Amino acid sequence: MQVILLERVAKLGQMGDVVDVKPGYARNYLLPQGKAQNATEANIAGFEARKAQLEAQNLETKKEAAAMAERLGGQQFIVIRSASDSGALYGSVTTRDAAEAATEAGFTVGRNQVVLQRPVKDLGLHPMTVVLHPEVSCEIVMNVARSTEEAELQASGKSIQELAAEEEAAAEFEIAELFDDLGSAAADDDDMADNIVTTPESDASDEA
Repeated sequence: MQVILLERVAKLGQMGDVVDVKPGYARNYLLPQGKAQNATEANIAGFEARKAQLEAQNLETKKEAAAMAERLGGQQFIVIRSASDSGALYGSVTTRDAAEAATEAGFTVGRNQVVLQRPVKDLGLHPMTVVLHPEVSCEIVMNVARSTEEAELQASGKSIQELAAEEEAAAEFEIAELFDDLGSAAADDDDMADNIVTTPESDASDEA
């Protein structure tokens, strides 16, 4: 099936290109999204008639997207989720979660603009791509944690494994201190016992 592209489509072509695509891809994505039209003579002629207008609109939206990318790129958003001690999430973080987190922070981002670089199924910092325009995209980071405090530690560069190791070390230190205190107390008791002076009982045969 041939279509004429009304904007640049990654791995397919530039605005104005007539390309061959699978019918399902055209009907389910390109046509309803307004990214292309059937490559009929009428549509091709119509595109040529308003090509300058479309290019001007594209340039304007590209500038707006670039400005947005400067503000949004590199931003880190916190997502609180339940997880096991090993850091595995009870569920996953989706493109909807990322879009909602960005929107709550004041950025207008739709879930269809977010591209997961890999499934998010564990705690930590996860980069995601936001497509703001066919020619403009930027990267954001989802800070997935069990609490705000944990998110702050992760943001400082500590992994969930390092955090768990620190907690374990702290617990072992507390236990060691407890045993040291008990040992000191026992030693004090022994010293006290050694310092007690015993008085011999009076000899029953002493004179009254």
